[in-house]
Amino acid sequence: MIMVTGANGQLASRTIAALGEREVPALAGSRTPASAQRHLDFDDPATLDLTGVSTLVLVSAGYAEDDQVIARHRTILDAAGRDGVAHVIYTSLTGAGDHLGFALAHRVTEQMIKASGLAWTVLRNGLYAELFGALLTWTPDGLESAFGTGALSAVARADLAAAAAVVASEPTAHLGKVYDLVGNPITAVDIADRLGVVHRTIELGEYRTRLLGDANLLPFQPPMLASIATSVRHGFLNNTSPDLVRLLDRPLTDPLTVAADAAAAMRPGTH
Repeated sequence: MIMVTGANGQLASRTIAALGEREVPALAGSRTPASAQRHLDFDDPATLDLTGVSTLVLVSAGYAEDDQVIARHRTILDAAGRDGVAHVIYTSLTGAGDHLGFALAHRVTEQMIKASGLAWTVLRNGLYAELFGALLTWTPDGLESAFGTGALSAVARADLAAAAAVVASEPTAHLGKVYDLVGNPITAVDIADRLGVVHRTIELGEYRTRLLGDANLLPFQPPMLASIATSVRHGFLNNTSPDLVRLLDRPLTDPLTVAADAAAAMRPGTH
């Protein structure tokens, strides 16, 4: 049986749906389980029952400080070894993202998985096109961001979920593989052009100041977001790879359309 963690998150829920489309049954594990989901709280080892699970799709338990994320992943990997899980598929971060503020937890987790004795596959996911669009800010004149003219190899979340479903459906065919799953490079200017508005670049210092002043952000998030901005701006996240197209055996969802739709949804007055 396949289990997907973080089942109520956007990537995991799409992965479960993609498995369903392939008529592959899967268990859904969640910290806040709905009906027919298994309670799975990485911060509470007593809930980590992986009995009967042969393939674990471990969706990264990010959105926390590195030590907490790594501890969560270590706990679930220990449970996987204890309960007889055969294969772990981990949703990691694209190789071009090693310098990002949240890369360390991913790379440590990859090391833990490889040392666990379990069979494994690592999906190094690119940054979501949905995120790229949502990080642009609307002004009366159009859009602004700290991305400059730098390109991001953004990828639709649905494509990453579909790839995870492909691998989980036949894990032994992907044993010991590390896939770099990125889309086609797009820029903030491209998004603005698609929406028929202008894009204005702000300096990184101004962007960081805004982030630090945002009471809705957790302490680890401003440096994380600033690292994305400077990495895109200076050309470190425009890598390409054939892996995603090969896994899906179809053209990728257009990341520019996805990013533009996400930006348009954030426009004041659209809600």
